[in-house]
Amino acid sequence: MLFVLSAASMFVGNVIALRQTNIVRMLAYSGIAQAGFILAPFVVAGQSRTSLTTVIVYLVIYAAMNLGAFAVVVAVARKTRSAEVSSYGGLFTYAPGLTVLMTLFLASLIGIPPLAGWYAKFGVVKSLVEANTGWGYALVIIVAINTAIAAAYYMRVARAMWFEPVPDGDTTPIRVPPSLRSALAICIIVTILFGVAPQILNNAATITTAVGH
Repeated sequence: MLFVLSAASMFVGNVIALRQTNIVRMLAYSGIAQAGFILAPFVVAGQSRTSLTTVIVYLVIYAAMNLGAFAVVVAVARKTRSAEVSSYGGLFTYAPGLTVLMTLFLASLIGIPPLAGWYAKFGVVKSLVEANTGWGYALVIIVAINTAIAAAYYMRVARAMWFEPVPDGDTTPIRVPPSLRSALAICIIVTILFGVAPQILNNAATITTAVGH
């Protein structure tokens, strides 16, 4: 049952996200796919000693990179009044800081090193392989396929920000309020720190799991 839920969540979430033109809906359906990644270690929990630690690590990292992406969406929407992917055209020309941050969050969601998302996905694959079961190896293939699908729609947003023209020609800079700046700062620090030094989070998660037992 867990195998079916994990695989279905990944495929359904990613396939629907791939069709979205609204970035909020895209990230929402992406969240369904991410839930599938989080469920994957539970499929082999009886055979993998690191499955619970992997889930904790993934949840923390996903929270940081996803909240960071939504924070950028909120900041951009204050100017464009739109969440359509097309409204992100030429974002780099008038909001280079937000463009770089969004690119980093998207790259982390894909799982590109050295950002934290790579370690989250690596942990999932490691726990699946460690279990040495047919279910685990099947999920490794499913994880790889869905990572590629997710990369397609995440990169579509990045391409709009960096390479497409500004839709309405308005290049007025975006004013980001202090509260939103603080949220973005925390999210990007976590996203970079736990990618470069993942052992910090891994050790904390291991201790938490041990205390729970």
